[in-house]
Amino acid sequence: MSLINSFSESTAPLDPVIVGRVTTVHGIKGWVKIHSYTEDPEKILQYKPWWLDTSEGWKKIEVNAYKVAGQNLIIQICNFDDRDIARQELCQRDIAVERLEFPKLDASEHYWYQLKGLRVVTNKESVDLGVVVGLMQTGANDVFQIKGDAHSLDLKERLLPCTKQVILSVNLKSNKIEVDWDPEF
Repeated sequence: MSLINSFSESTAPLDPVIVGRVTTVHGIKGWVKIHSYTEDPEKILQYKPWWLDTSEGWKKIEVNAYKVAGQNLIIQICNFDDRDIARQELCQRDIAVERLEFPKLDASEHYWYQLKGLRVVTNKESVDLGVVVGLMQTGANDVFQIKGDAHSLDLKERLLPCTKQVILSVNLKSNKIEVDWDPEF
């Protein structure tokens, strides 16, 4: 089975957003483990269609079956029933959906993908702390990973808790997040 014959006919996704990643194979019948970037890992299954980032560009894929095993989501993709082919053609590839598939949020809510790349500035003296490069779930609260750059106070990497006490405002139009944070931390 070749890569071209395994995927459904497709063009390319409009405005793709990465929602997960195929990590490794599971078993011998082509099942694969998925690392979902959605808050609840099973929510990734609500978005359709899925697009896989292949060396030949985006390819549309369909989930044939799935199961939950502990913290892992294990799926079988249509037309993949061989472990070796699944490893070669699916593993270590990003999964995306079209941005228009996401539900609308209230004005005070944001998707994580919208926050990456925003500049973080303190509210008191407008000190530029850097850019949001990642977000982590810690259990207690989410945490912004901020990386300093040539435009910021320094080149430090900072971790800021995503709480109402710290995150004062998010302005997508100006690409800024205003925070109540001591730049020395």
